[in-house]
Formats: sequence, C-alpha cells, structure tokens
Amino acid sequence: VSTQSTGGRHKAALDIYGEASKLAPEDSELLHNQGVCLVYLREYGKAEDCFKKALANQKTEHSYSQLGKMHILKGDTDGALAIYKRAVENFPENSELLSVLGLLYLQMGDTQKAFEHLGNAMTYDTSNVKAIMGAGSIIQDHGDFDVALTKYRVAATITPESHALWNNIGMCFFGKKKYVAAISCLKRAHYLAPFEWRVCYNLGLAHLTMQQYASAFHFISAAINLRPKFAPLFMLLGIALTHLEDPTNAKQAYDQAISIEPDNPITHLNYAIMLFNHGEKSHAATQYSKYETCQKKKGGVDPDVNALVAKLGPILHLGS
Repeated sequence: VSTQSTGGRHKAALDIYGEASKLAPEDSELLHNQGVCLVYLREYGKAEDCFKKALANQKTEHSYSQLGKMHILKGDTDGALAIYKRAVENFPENSELLSVLGLLYLQMGDTQKAFEHLGNAMTYDTSNVKAIMGAGSIIQDHGDFDVALTKYRVAATITPESHALWNNIGMCFFGKKKYVAAISCLKRAHYLAPFEWRVCYNLGLAHLTMQQYASAFHFISAAINLRPKFAPLFMLLGIALTHLEDPTNAKQAYDQAISIEPDNPITHLNYAIMLFNHGEKSHAATQYSKYETCQKKKGGVDPDVNALVAKLGPILHLGS
C-alpha cells in the first residue's frame, strides 16, 4: 500500500486503506495514512477528520505534523499555529515540530516567540537547518551579522547547495559593507536557483551599491520578469536607468513603481532627485511634495534619508 501511495496512486491506496479500516476502524496508523492520501487528493475536510480521529486514538508526532502541514497548504496560518502549539505541548523535545512552530511565529511577526522556539529546536538538534536558518535570519535582521554568519556556517556544512542559505550569507556581507563577498555569495545563490526573484533583487541592489549599473540593470530586469507586481524593483530599475543615462525609461520605471505602490515615500523621493538632476524642477517639487505626504503617514525616517531631505527640501520648495 505504501508503494502505491508514494507512487502517486493515492485514490487506489485510499480504497485499500478504506477496506482495511473496516476490520480495524480505530487503527490510528490506518486513519493517518487515509489522511495523507486525502491531502494529496486535496480533500482537506475529510483529511482533517482522519488526522483528528487518529490523534484522538493515539497522539503521534507524524499525525500532528501532517495535520499542521495541511493547514499550511490551505493557507490557514492560525490553524497551523494552533496545531503545532498542541503538538509541542505533547512532544516538547521534538526539534522538527519546534522549528516549524518557530517559523510560523516568525511569519506572523512575533520574533520573540519565534526565536524562543527555534532556539529550543537547536537545543535538541544542533543540525536542524530550518531552525538554524530561522534563528539566523532573526539575528541578521537585528544587525548582528557576525553572529548570524556563525549560525550559517553550521548550516553550510549540512546543506551547502541551499540557495536561501547563500542568499542570507550574501546579505550578511552586504550589511557588513563587504560588497565583493556579498556579490560572490549571491551569485552562488543565483547559480543554485536562477528563477528565485529575491536573489536577483539582492544582486541588483548589491551591484547598484557597487555602482555597477549595467549588471544591476540585468539582475533587476530578471527579478521584474519573475515578480512584475513588486514596486521596489521598478524603483531600483529607475535608479539604474538614471545612471545609465536613460532618463526617459527611468521615468517610466518610477511611474510604474508608483502605480503599483503609490504610498512608498522613498520612491517619490528618488523620483524627485532624478527629476531635479535633469532640470525638471517643477515635476521634482511635485514628487517631493508627495514624498512629504507619504512620509508623514508612515512616520520614522532613516538618518541618511534625513540628511538628504535637509539639503533637497529647501531647494525644491524654493524651486516650486
């Protein structure tokens, strides 16, 4: 039966499990296997019933895991979180359950609980790559790049072909302003996953920072082909095209970014700078005014942006 199930013949396997369950209707393993087949057949309601019956008869790690994964497949993050919380209460030392629960908390923006559960997962299994990557990303987001790199080095010995790992390592080097190392790592990530838009985005950003505008244009364009509704990509494209002395297409890129995400203050600010530098002071003043409106709504300004605004703002206000 297991061969039929793994071979994709889930309906046939389900029929056999159904016949077997007539002889042993309370058998948890049979109920679990029926649930797995039903998930593959996308009959989620029936699958949930099977997993819940299996767990009522016997609490097992794999039934909790499959039920949680089913909720994730359905896009029900809250439901998955509730299942994994219950699973961890029953199996508090299961590294896999702890790591998935941590990643769910991370997805929901609760970094404190995420880090707690990911840390516990690593306590019970120091080689749990999911936990290492999750914890590393939290540490990285807090700017502790060296600590994050230490975590990633452990993961690199286990999964050296992970594009996500090399992407994160690359962005740690980017954060440390070691741009050559960053580009090297990101290119390895790109080699491993050429159609991953985030890697292309990060490569474009790194090349822009290095003032390698043609390379930046190449990777940003590739990212746009993969993710055409992500506004920041068009803003970066506008910056690259400006430096490649193509103001006409740069304007189109900025306009596209604004049409997708009209309330992004940084897009309006960069557009205003580009227009001002090309002598279009009236249009620049309009974009700067939109920047101010969006920034007031958003609140909080990066110190580097503040310094730029302090210089540009008075000029554009006078120019308008």
